[in-house]
Amino acid sequence: MAKERKQHIRSDMGREEFQSAGMFRAWADAIRSGSRRELARAITLVESARPEDVEPAQQLLELLLPYTGGAQRIGISGVPGVGKSTFIETLGKELIADGRKVAVLAVDPSSPLSGGSILGDKTRMVDFARSDAAFIRPSPAGKTPGGVARKTREAILICESAGYDIVLVETVGVGQAEWQVSRMVDFFAVLMLPNAGDSLQGIKRGILEMADAILVNKADGGMREAALHAVNEYQSAMELSESRESGIIIRSCSALDCITVRSCWQELAAALADRKKDNRFDNRRRDQLRHWIRSLAEDSLMQILQDDRNSQKFLEELAAEVDSGNTTPLRAGLAFRKKVVSGLVDQDERNRMPI
Repeated sequence: MAKERKQHIRSDMGREEFQSAGMFRAWADAIRSGSRRELARAITLVESARPEDVEPAQQLLELLLPYTGGAQRIGISGVPGVGKSTFIETLGKELIADGRKVAVLAVDPSSPLSGGSILGDKTRMVDFARSDAAFIRPSPAGKTPGGVARKTREAILICESAGYDIVLVETVGVGQAEWQVSRMVDFFAVLMLPNAGDSLQGIKRGILEMADAILVNKADGGMREAALHAVNEYQSAMELSESRESGIIIRSCSALDCITVRSCWQELAAALADRKKDNRFDNRRRDQLRHWIRSLAEDSLMQILQDDRNSQKFLEELAAEVDSGNTTPLRAGLAFRKKVVSGLVDQDERNRMPI
């Protein structure tokens, strides 16, 4: 029984151990002092889907929040096999050599059995992971769309509070829909393969439309000429696109060549510096904060509807009506909305305090 209790405390991120405000402050201090173990535990806590972990996670985040916001947040995406992990490892080692602290939040595909991260990136970035100035956190994508994890934003803040001044967010890398990370980072770079064959198609809608930089990777050996040709194609395509502001970085690179990776970083850093001069940097973060609040509110409402048995029962009844041909999906959807809104109004009337 004692053994089971200890395991329960570890898996629940120490809700009992850190119940008091003083213990939460000690945990926050440990994170700020550079403890990678406590940093990892904090991210596990905020990623927890257990209702009982929500309040402890918020208490810890509130203590860390005054020490966030100072890092450069960079999103990196690209299809599997494009070389994201190699690029990140090379870039990370270059940044550490310059005296920076680098955190990598790698969103991995979820295990179909456990639902957890497959941990592919942590096994690939072996040399980078050995550095005391590096932190790599694989997180499962789960059912969250857009190539990011459910609590990537919170994980970014926790890493910033721990003193990491560069936070790299690597998306799953499964397609053109992975643009959600652009709403969490200061700069969004997409790695592309030479001979990808989808430059014009990709520009129309999707991930490239949101990119701040298109980096054609593997520009080495026999692929160098193909990479340069792809760069020209992307440049021409972006010039024809009316939906994207000018200033996007389009260039070739090789993740195996630290010189080209360093050159890429210098261009990215220069672009960020320019944005800070004319408030584009602050405006982007402000817009991201508003989007975060809206997404949290929407998630909360969806959770309420999913947990409400009466709403689910009514939804099943409407589905049966549609299935039998007695009503249309549109009318059923409007009826469900009317009932939900009416229920919220009734609940508000019951809970209203007398003036």
